[in-house]
Amino acid sequence: MEAPATSGDRPATIGPGRLILVVGPSGAGKDTLLGLARAACADDSSIVFPRRVVTREASSFEDNEQLSLDAFRQARSQGDFAVAWEAHGHCYALSRAIDDDIRARRTVVANVSRTMVEALRRAYADVVVILITAPAEILAERLAARARSSDGRPGSRTDSVAPSMMPRPRRM
Repeated sequence: MEAPATSGDRPATIGPGRLILVVGPSGAGKDTLLGLARAACADDSSIVFPRRVVTREASSFEDNEQLSLDAFRQARSQGDFAVAWEAHGHCYALSRAIDDDIRARRTVVANVSRTMVEALRRAYADVVVILITAPAEILAERLAARARSSDGRPGSRTDSVAPSMMPRPRRM
């Protein structure tokens, strides 16, 4: 799989809506918080929580669409994804539909890899990054309790935070 990328046949920045990127290590509680936010915003059609496309087994704690690796590669080659990346041996993506939502002035809130932040800042006009984290021992406990076979070695998912991947702080 090639390097993380946004689709190449789009304008330099997509707007005027906002893209909120939720990032952080595995086990930090991103999907739990996204679920709570989704419920709180259920009556607001201007806020969209797209389903991630993933090539690993589905989890009851996440609202993902599971695809086989071959189906993922085919969808990617057909330009179905606004953004796609690989992490921990699996492929992830967000549908190109987020571009239409953002052009329609909606706010899109999505769980993405920290490695995608800079590329998404270049592709979208209004990007906000929310970092969710927890102490290393809590992350390890949560991953062990989750016991998802596709997670691999728990330490491999908690020890990969490079400073260059961290979002720039932004005052609100």
